[in-house]
Order: sequence, then structure tokens, then C-alpha cells
Amino acid sequence: MEQSRISITQIPADFCRWGDVLALIMRAFAFMDGIIDPPSSAHLLTVDALRAKALRETGFLALDGDDRIVGCVFALERADGFYIGKLAVAPDRQGQGIGRRLMQAAEDLARSRGKSAIDLETRIELTANHAAFARLGFRETERTAHDGYDRPTSITMRKTIS
Repeated sequence: MEQSRISITQIPADFCRWGDVLALIMRAFAFMDGIIDPPSSAHLLTVDALRAKALRETGFLALDGDDRIVGCVFALERADGFYIGKLAVAPDRQGQGIGRRLMQAAEDLARSRGKSAIDLETRIELTANHAAFARLGFRETERTAHDGYDRPTSITMRKTIS
């Protein structure tokens, strides 16, 4: 299927396919199991938690020509920019530019709201993600540790936008 058949859309207020979004996130994040420590917060997500997240954040979906949800990302507005989280692309659709298009939607949102930067966090162990985000213009700003860990577990990355 061609990338051009993918549409990126903002999650509408009356959205009702939260089970599909949850299943997508769980499939996309499954490869991290046994690789990252502590385990992904995706394991704590529920349909109700996603619905509540969408009330606080702006979500975007990638839909294929059959209206299948093949990607998502959430953007939380903050004073100095947006925080991007839960970027997920269906495993069978990775490497087709869908993640890049979702990130572009989040960046366009930030720009439209007059923000100068977007931030995200990625796990220390996920070096391919570090490289992918660097290719999108993100640069490391800090390393942090989850509660109870005496070593860095996450990398914060920022992209300055104009």
C-alpha cells in the first residue's frame, strides 16, 4: 500500500475507537518488553485512560485507505511548547514515513499555537529511536531516571521550530 493512501487526522471530540488505538499502541510498543527497564507506561493504558488523555491533549491518527488506524501520536500543550508522547505505528506499516507524518502534524500544531519547541522522551535502550528522532531534527537535552533508579533511564529530546 502506498504512503499516499495514509491520511493524518486530528482525533475528533466524538471519537469512539479507543479500543483500536489501545491495541495499536500495545502492538507498536510490544518490542520494548524485555528491552527497556522499567517497563513501558503503555502497559498502564486503558480505553478510559486514552479517552481522558485525549481531553487534555491533542491526538492525531494515521488512517489507511480502509480506515484502519495505523498510527497515533499525542501532543500536550505546555507554556514553552508541546510534549509529544505515545507515538505509535503499526508494526506492519513501520518504515513507510507514517511516524514522520504524525510528528509533522504535531509540529504544525505547535507552530500554529506560536510555540517554539517540541519535546519528547525516549528510553536509553532504544538507540534506533534516538537516531530516528535526530533525523527529524531533535537533539538531546537531558537524561533522567525513573523513580527508584540510580541510573538514567530516559533521554529528553527537543526540536526547536520556527
